[in-house]
Amino acid sequence: MSFSSDVKAEISKAEITGSPAKAMLCALFLSRASLNWNATGTWLSFQTENASIAKLVFRVLKNEYKVDIQLSSIRKMNLKKNNIYRLTVYEQASDILEDLGILRSGGLYNVPPYQLVRSEKNARAFIQGLFLAAGSINHPRTANYHLEMNLPTPELANLSVKLMNRFYIPAKVTTRKNGFVVYTKAGDKIADFLRLLGASQSLFDFEGQRIQRDFYNQLTRLDNCEVANEMKTQKAASEQLEWIAIIEKNHLKVPPKIAHVMEARKKNPEASTLELCDVVEQMFGESISKSGMKHRLAKLREIAQAESQS
Repeated sequence: MSFSSDVKAEISKAEITGSPAKAMLCALFLSRASLNWNATGTWLSFQTENASIAKLVFRVLKNEYKVDIQLSSIRKMNLKKNNIYRLTVYEQASDILEDLGILRSGGLYNVPPYQLVRSEKNARAFIQGLFLAAGSINHPRTANYHLEMNLPTPELANLSVKLMNRFYIPAKVTTRKNGFVVYTKAGDKIADFLRLLGASQSLFDFEGQRIQRDFYNQLTRLDNCEVANEMKTQKAASEQLEWIAIIEKNHLKVPPKIAHVMEARKKNPEASTLELCDVVEQMFGESISKSGMKHRLAKLREIAQAESQS
């Protein structure tokens, strides 16, 4: 199972009743349901490839509206061959949609009435329903953190952004051929979103993977930094040895302190500037700071370059 499927399975197991259950059902129907009618009447149809969601919708419809529900399973004829679960309500379809605020005097609406999502508990349940119907989260082991909900209308997408902002989870909207995508790429905000959904086990898994991934990324950055510093040190040491070779080849006289640095460098060709200070102190009993060593190396370069240019 994917990480998104695990999250949805966890949400679907939670018991939910009353107005929060209706808010969740409203979000599910606005995202995935269809209202159909012919000469014999109207009926409501909802379908999903997720068995946990199908069970949740079946349970909520039964508990809240006491209706008969026809459940069917269709085998998809493609490489994945997933089942499609279809729930159909033939009786009270219009009454259910009216109670959820989807069907009103003006017709079918793309967003719920404000009263349905006014409370924090109902707003949270509505977001849960949107994610169950149209959401996905990349596994934290993948290259990028990414949460999205692919919604059918701009009105529903904009409402979801407003509701997420109420819980301090900023999101953006972009368009695709098949809908309007609400998304965020911030790892800490995705963690907050999982907390909002009530998916505590998935949150634990996500945070564990995120901490581990960020730890390894930090180690990689430190390793890269150390490699870069090592290469820089080796390049500088190589240049200093070239300067020393020029001075010795031409039998140039240098001050004793510069001579000490030359001797220390020849015997320690891979030492850093700071390590070279320690070597000079060990070999000649002379204490020198890092800045003092840099000054002597600069003087060494100056002598060598003056000879090369003469």
